[in-house]
Amino acid sequence: MGTTYSVILYGDSRERMEKAANAAFDEVQRLEGLLSTRRGSSAWSEINRLAGQGPVKVAPEVHRLIARCLRYSRRSQGAFDITVGPLMKAWGFFRGGGAPPGREDVAAALARVGYRHIQLNHEARSVRFDIEGMEINPGGIGKGYAVDRMVGILRRRGFDRALVLASSSSIFGVGVPPGEPRGWRVGIGNPRRPRRQVAAEVFLRNMSLSTSGSCVQTVRTGEQAFSHIMDPRTGHPAPGMLQVSVTAPRAIDSEAWAKPFFINGRAWAARNRPGKINAFFCEDGPEEAWGWLA
Repeated sequence: MGTTYSVILYGDSRERMEKAANAAFDEVQRLEGLLSTRRGSSAWSEINRLAGQGPVKVAPEVHRLIARCLRYSRRSQGAFDITVGPLMKAWGFFRGGGAPPGREDVAAALARVGYRHIQLNHEARSVRFDIEGMEINPGGIGKGYAVDRMVGILRRRGFDRALVLASSSSIFGVGVPPGEPRGWRVGIGNPRRPRRQVAAEVFLRNMSLSTSGSCVQTVRTGEQAFSHIMDPRTGHPAPGMLQVSVTAPRAIDSEAWAKPFFINGRAWAARNRPGKINAFFCEDGPEEAWGWLA
């Protein structure tokens, strides 16, 4: 999934800890084979090849995950959309740069984007696209889903003190580390100086943190840089935000909501966030505009 996964465990048996960590990493490998669009044999690659021609029957897990993605899309008013891939390609994020696309290129990509064109048949457990040339990508949700699955494995094996990380993108703190009853202390990097300064700290106790930022992946053309966080409704990178970090009881939720919050902004998030979800905003402006939702 293009990232590095890490597990920190506390326990009384090194052998049990190693077995549990290895089982968690095995689960990531399984999900890579199921969801990766870089693997032609994956379930999601098969959907992308065939769903524009007719219904594709999929495994229950894949069907449930796509259904959940569509719920995020509806609740975010279309800001979260797993069909955004054609726009990412048009802007050069899959080829490492180039000139910004023209209006006709953006319009052509937008014609193949839109979660409403994904048709799920729950009885037949199938997926179909209304438009040929569409594709789905788990990049906005896959890491969070993998972290949740890893956490579930560790808990079932009896571990109640752990930190699971998909790099700095999605993190989950299970229980509390020794000597810190507030939870696992995690720093939210300053998007202007990510390796030098911390913008905020959060303590994760049976809680996740996911971060989406405009400074990590960009396409640069001359003096202008464009964020990889795309507004699938306009066809353009979302302006006005440097970074958003979201806390939630599940990593799949914190990762999924980080994108709509980034795209729609702080005021929208304050009105529309689901319960038990909070966010730290780094707006592209004076530093006093940075802070948690009230």
